[in-house]
Amino acid sequence: MTALPLVLTVFVACAVEAVEALTIVLAAGLTRQWRSTILGLVAALVVLAAVIAVLGPTITRLPLGALRLVVGALLAVFGLQWLRKAILRGAGFKALHDEAGAYLREVAAAEAAPTLAKRGVSDWYAFTLSFKGVLLEGLEVVFIVITFGASQRDVGAAVLGAAIAVTVVTATGIAVRAPLARVPENAMKFAVGIMLTSFGTFWGAEGAGASWPGNDAALLVGVPVVALVSLGYTVALRRRARRGSRGRPAAGAHQPEEVTSP
Repeated sequence: MTALPLVLTVFVACAVEAVEALTIVLAAGLTRQWRSTILGLVAALVVLAAVIAVLGPTITRLPLGALRLVVGALLAVFGLQWLRKAILRGAGFKALHDEAGAYLREVAAAEAAPTLAKRGVSDWYAFTLSFKGVLLEGLEVVFIVITFGASQRDVGAAVLGAAIAVTVVTATGIAVRAPLARVPENAMKFAVGIMLTSFGTFWGAEGAGASWPGNDAALLVGVPVVALVSLGYTVALRRRARRGSRGRPAAGAHQPEEVTSP
């Protein structure tokens, strides 16, 4: 795989997490205090950078076959989880993620919390809210960066993709000063799930000793196959939901997610 597909894949995956982190940072900054919020953001970024700096070089020293087997399995599991949620949302069995609603909930909690100075930080709540939000979302970014970068022996390209995603999302958030509620988040998660599942399957099989026809070119077939199967499941579940809603009495109707969501 060349660097460009790696950068693009990591960019899309990290952009989704960056949007969710941005919502938390904006809620803390606009409602509480920007200085403490930015301190929390910077502290989280320092921790995440340290994790990449330590784990990245260490993981790349592992034998490539064993590395791809483990990383491939993790990516496939991770990708299937994203796909499952995206398919259920696309079919109407699970509510779409409401970024605006999440922002309002964070704002309400921030407004209700008392202002407390601690450890040299004038607003400890804003600091911790920003720190925890960025750290938790950022750990998923770190996972994607390290797994993709290590599997291709190009952590630098993966870091570049993540950095571009964070920069674009941050710049957009600063410009509009609001959560990016209009971003097609489920479509992005659907695409990321497809890519993670496809690459995970590809690398896992290679790590187990399999040889793909055409080597990396096999991904040009594997990715569309995973996409078509996922879309097929979405369409089938959507039809099932419609049949169920037509056959159920209106007074006793239930939302689809109450029937099938875990």
